[in-house]
Amino acid sequence: MTKLSSTPRSSASGLNRRDLLKISAGAALVTAIRSAFPSGAFAAAPAPEVTGVKLGYIALTDAAPLIVAKEKGLFEKYGLPDVEVAKQASWGATRDNLVLGGAAGGIDGAHILSPLPYLLHTGKVTQNGQKVPMAILARLNTDSQGISVAKSYADTGVTLDASKLKAAFEKKKAEGGEIKAAMTFPGGTHDLWIRYWLAAGGIDPDKDVSTIVVPPPQMVANMKVGNMDVFCVGEPWNEQLVNQGIGFTACTTGELWKGHPEKALGMRADWIEKNPKATQALLMAVMEAQIWCDSMANKEEMSAILGRRQWFNVPPKDVLGRLKGDITYGNGRVVKGTDLYMKFWQNAASYPFKSHDTWFLAENIRWGKLAPDTDIKTLVDAVNREDLWRSAAKTLSVADADIPASTSRGVETFFDGKTFDPADPSAYLKSLSIKAAS
Repeated sequence: MTKLSSTPRSSASGLNRRDLLKISAGAALVTAIRSAFPSGAFAAAPAPEVTGVKLGYIALTDAAPLIVAKEKGLFEKYGLPDVEVAKQASWGATRDNLVLGGAAGGIDGAHILSPLPYLLHTGKVTQNGQKVPMAILARLNTDSQGISVAKSYADTGVTLDASKLKAAFEKKKAEGGEIKAAMTFPGGTHDLWIRYWLAAGGIDPDKDVSTIVVPPPQMVANMKVGNMDVFCVGEPWNEQLVNQGIGFTACTTGELWKGHPEKALGMRADWIEKNPKATQALLMAVMEAQIWCDSMANKEEMSAILGRRQWFNVPPKDVLGRLKGDITYGNGRVVKGTDLYMKFWQNAASYPFKSHDTWFLAENIRWGKLAPDTDIKTLVDAVNREDLWRSAAKTLSVADADIPASTSRGVETFFDGKTFDPADPSAYLKSLSIKAAS
């Protein structure tokens, strides 16, 4: 096995504090990597064409693979010492900086909502419909987003069944109020989760509520001052909401769809074409970081890293609980040790199944973000580069058993009994009673 890269000593006389910290972190990482790569050795990888790339991230727990790869020296290990991981103010800022590209002062890749590369690729969310060829290289995580509700709705008893909010929503509207459901970007994962949840409860997200866009780090503050009734966002913001006593979590998204895909590593296609070796190096660093992130033994350290001022600037406790599967919903429910925690590697969490992207596109057709005649398969084949993931996995000597045999995970089942067959998305769309065209 290749050795972990380390920082040079500040003097020739011995190890400094930073050395010791690196050695300790390295030991934990080696343990995790050995369990994932039983062959014990990596195949030789060619030197990358460049030494770095600028990546964006939003302050969400599922950005951890990029942050950990930076903090643990994994980009450097694979020949990319100059990778920048730059905080973005919102998903809109991520979009705008990807349109610019790294050469023009923007970014070339990002921790990103899984549908967003498709919306960029097709020009659906860019100024003047500018198409920005994009690629999805990996999934960064599965599960562990949340749908949270203002404290004033606690008496409704709402959890998975959103219909319990209908009477309260109707009462507020009758009194002249507006029902606001916040998500983080139109057509993104959080938009799709909250729409699915509301629609399953008989609440039309286009007619019965007003959907608004709020950047993830601003969700809690906005609910505190009454700017929304319900929101969907990733962690640590649902946990922070509960810790501050402002609202409660009705459900986690893993309860809607167990093992659902969430964020992705998205890159501009032109950067990949120019830098195929650097692309593989980037993937290898991120995948190794995902393995480290997945170990329960590393959750406390990961929470401390993410909580730092330069990353999230939040108390580590706001990150840790749900990372370990301990969920305090804030409405009297406390569940310890669930399997609803965020997965970064296990159960093929890192592999970008084409079937999952097929669902994201189908849902965006459902809500009118994409045209009904969108050629889903052709679009998925153009953007999803699972072939590059497989190549990087083989170079990392990932066990064959951990590399999916198919690009499809098969038929998926949701909490309301609906099923999605990726081989027939049109049948799924026809089965839905609430949609943009209804």
